[in-house]
Amino acid sequence: MSLLNSITKPVNKYRLFTIYGGAGTGKTSLANTFPAPIFIRAEDGLSSIPADAMPDAFPILETGSDIYNQLLALIKEDHQYKTLVIDSVSKLDRLFIDDITKGDNNAKALATALGGYGAGYQALGSMHGRVRKACQVLTDKKDMNIVFLSHAELNTISLPDADQYQQFGMKMEKKSQSHYIDDVDFVGYLRLETFVLTDEKKKTKATSSGERIIQCTSQASSVSKNRMGLVDDIFVQYGVNPLAQFINQAGV
Repeated sequence: MSLLNSITKPVNKYRLFTIYGGAGTGKTSLANTFPAPIFIRAEDGLSSIPADAMPDAFPILETGSDIYNQLLALIKEDHQYKTLVIDSVSKLDRLFIDDITKGDNNAKALATALGGYGAGYQALGSMHGRVRKACQVLTDKKDMNIVFLSHAELNTISLPDADQYQQFGMKMEKKSQSHYIDDVDFVGYLRLETFVLTDEKKKTKATSSGERIIQCTSQASSVSKNRMGLVDDIFVQYGVNPLAQFINQAGV
């Protein structure tokens, strides 16, 4: 049998989403609009959700390693959840760092942990890699959507052939970020729509309309991308998922 006979047209399945933004921009509320969510909480971000819309959630992680048992339960046990939300990978990053440094009495920081020479950073990346692999199992075996939430920070980007510029990205160690940016279907920077106004005295003032926007295309101002063919920023209405047409409904 010729191998050419096995050729097919791949079916697009968008299941992996990373959403990051500043405090109070509604990351958790947006994640809660995904189908039948269950939250793994590295921090208590659900306090902003009304009681009548409160999703199911595991207990808040006390250590980074606690997340593996929660992921394993979702992988091995029967359940009706269609989306896993990890809130947030920024806080999870800090928990993992604490696990590494507390296990090394000679380490005062990640840079000197496990003997130094980058060993601490390598261990941190491996921990996030385990989380990412478990989430891949959930998408492949349980047909679940995965939503990674993260806080945002402003970074200075230095290129060899261009001037320095600033860019919004995920608030976590740089070597940890690739697990939530590479090989995911959507990376969106959630922000308030902001305008800069100049008064008669030529003083500038930033003001917001209160509207929320997700940047999801490649831009110098933010780390963002998508595989859905979206070319414009997306306006986000409270309680409505603007990505609904792309989300795997997992049998719904």
